[in-house]
This record gives sequence, structure tokens and C-alpha cells, in this order.
Amino acid sequence: MFFYELREGDDAIFADVLLVREEEMDAESFFELVQEIRRRVKDSFTQDTLIEAIAEELEHDYEFIPISDDRLSASVNVSIQDDDNYLASIDSDDDDDPDGPDYRGIFVDLPRDGTRPN
Repeated sequence: MFFYELREGDDAIFADVLLVREEEMDAESFFELVQEIRRRVKDSFTQDTLIEAIAEELEHDYEFIPISDDRLSASVNVSIQDDDNYLASIDSDDDDDPDGPDYRGIFVDLPRDGTRPN
């Protein structure tokens, strides 16, 4: 198995999609393929992000498999504390799910000089 990554964003906020493929593709060929697909879909994709649109094309036409939460078979929370180890639910995006996360995260790079970015 060979692993590939698509990244989108800037220095402050970014997203990524991991893909797997049974046959290896060298990095330059992968880059060229991604650029070809990007040019084709950039003005017409319906997915939330450009990288998701590219990943979908790679899956349908080039035997890549996007690694996403939709493909999870199991999720295990691991901790040093015994009581914090458990099999997590992967079946629901319901906000009332007791096994669901009780937070949402975002990483923000703030200036260290005390000024506000906006």
C-alpha cells in the first residue's frame, strides 16, 4: 500500500485528504495527475473543498482510496487512565450522541506582539 496526501489552504487554516493506492505512483506523476484533475474540476466541483473533489476523481478513475471517517470500521479512545479507554461510536454525527466529541477544534496562529489580526 502506498499513501498520498492532498492539502489545501494557507498558513493559517488548511485541510488535508489522505489517499491510499495498491500500486505506487512516483511523486512527480501524482503531482501532474492532481494538476490535470484540478484544472478540470476547479470551476465546477460540488464538494465542500477542492481536495475532496480531486480525491473523488482519483477514487473513481485511478484506483485511489480516500481515507475518511466514512470508511472507519472501529474507533478506540486510548488513554493512560483505564476509565478513559473505550470503543467510540462511529455510527452517528448526532450532537446528542454521548460517545460523540464534546468539542470542536480550530487552530489559530495569533500574532505574538499583542495586536489583533482583525
